[in-house]
Amino acid sequence: MTVLAIDIGGTKFAAATVEPTGTITAKLEMPVGPDPTATLKDIVARIVVPGLISEEGLTGVGIGSAGPLDAVRGTVSPVNISVWRDFPLVKTVAQLLPGVPVHLAGDGQLMALGEWWRGRFKAGALLGIVVSTGIGGGLVFEGQPHLGPTGNAGHIGHIRAGEGWEACRCGAVGCVETIASGPSMVRWALANGWQQAVEPTFWAGRPVDARALAADAKRGVAVAVEAFDRAAGALATAILTTAALFDVDNVVVGGGVAAAGTTLLTPLRRAVADQAGLGFLRRLKVEPTSLGRDAGLLGAAALALGRE
Repeated sequence: MTVLAIDIGGTKFAAATVEPTGTITAKLEMPVGPDPTATLKDIVARIVVPGLISEEGLTGVGIGSAGPLDAVRGTVSPVNISVWRDFPLVKTVAQLLPGVPVHLAGDGQLMALGEWWRGRFKAGALLGIVVSTGIGGGLVFEGQPHLGPTGNAGHIGHIRAGEGWEACRCGAVGCVETIASGPSMVRWALANGWQQAVEPTFWAGRPVDARALAADAKRGVAVAVEAFDRAAGALATAILTTAALFDVDNVVVGGGVAAAGTTLLTPLRRAVADQAGLGFLRRLKVEPTSLGRDAGLLGAAALALGRE
């Protein structure tokens, strides 16, 4: 009953083999690189080998991908992977693993599902948010992921959060992602006078400055603090819009930027409290992921296993 879980992000791919108990038996992460298709094939080949698990031992594959996606056709068009437009992700993985069923959902949806299955959020309606290179989201109602007809339900990164803000790579203007994603926060901070104290690290050939920005915000550097406050305000708007529509009980926040911990969560909770009006919105709880970087992989495994 071992399944393969794959997590497709804007800058990294992760894969894991997972047992029905939720035990991860092997795990790999790789930077996307200039050819994401080659990266996908490489990570599958590296993990599905004798000594980790053979192809014959797999009963299913679950994939969580940054979106948008088309779950019916099995294609993905991640905003932050420009060379993948209507990329046949399900077909590609199925060709790599003939005869093994392949299931696809959004990365935010599967992060939420992972939290439901193996984390601490197991009642009512749950909204999961991935704050990273982009902003992903997903909903789980009483253990069932709400995917929508195309698989894009809960895609809160592309809710419009205000007027007069920058164009989003999705083609719209003022999306939450243009304010609250890691690269957007860094871009705004640099444009408003932030001078990074340390040289950036690199992932997939791209500078990763969000950690440095978070460190400066934690130290009280004003422009860095404001960048996180702006992000928190935009995220709160998206959270409360979603909660008003779906009567959400809990919000769980994961992703690379969310690793900043209270540097993001404190202003986010404050912004949610400030913006909430109706009583059922004021009861909303916003918490960090209890599974860390494994939440999306465990959600992908749950999808493949058909678990609630």
